[in-house]
Amino acid sequence: MRTFAYIALALSCWATSAQAQYITLNADKEVTWDSQAQKMTAVGNAVATKGDMSVKAALMEAYYAKNDTTGKNTITEVHAVDNVVMTSPQANAYGDTLDYDVVKDEVILKGQPAKLKTEKEVITAKDRITYYPTAQKAIALGDVRATDKDNNKIFSEKMIAFFKKDANDKMTMDKVEIYDNVKIVTKDATVTADKGLYLPKIAVIKLFDNVLIDQQGNKLKGDFAETNLNTGKSRIIAGKTSKGRVSGIFKEKKKR
Repeated sequence: MRTFAYIALALSCWATSAQAQYITLNADKEVTWDSQAQKMTAVGNAVATKGDMSVKAALMEAYYAKNDTTGKNTITEVHAVDNVVMTSPQANAYGDTLDYDVVKDEVILKGQPAKLKTEKEVITAKDRITYYPTAQKAIALGDVRATDKDNNKIFSEKMIAFFKKDANDKMTMDKVEIYDNVKIVTKDATVTADKGLYLPKIAVIKLFDNVLIDQQGNKLKGDFAETNLNTGKSRIIAGKTSKGRVSGIFKEKKKR
């Protein structure tokens, strides 16, 4: 029979809201408490829960310190290792390690790659994904790739995703800022640019600076473009960099 260890921590977490929340920690094998090191360790399918956010991993360590204001012990850091899964109303995230700085309200997820998954999009990053629960924001760094349900792909070195509640009071991805080596790949075209803005609700990507659209060998250059992922259509506009002109190279069709 599986041994189940559980501890509901009598340690409140710092939060930006006026009302503190508690972290609960449980595991299949054991939960140990080291008062001298001010550390708790959970082994075997460990689960830490705070409000509507939870973290699962094979091994988890939580560190605490005394709050100078309240005089109570508070969790300051959580470290999770091996098969890490973080769930929240905004998205689910997966990786090899997770470091949660409760004071900074910052969660750093690393993996090969780290992955953030919503109902409609999947974002992966080889460096890290940093999530800010209160700010409802996630930053993905290093060979970042986003794929939607229709297999449209966005590539860049950095993406910043913002979440907000929709009309049904459900948390969804509101927008994604895209930076460095931006490339969009759809079934109809490949588009590159210096930076971009993805609007998931309307499936539109806005691209800025040094924009190049390559559609089956036909190429258009300009300073601003919009790509509609639902229709596959793109439009391009000239600006200061392109001296007010859109330039193009068109591939001649072979005669049969």
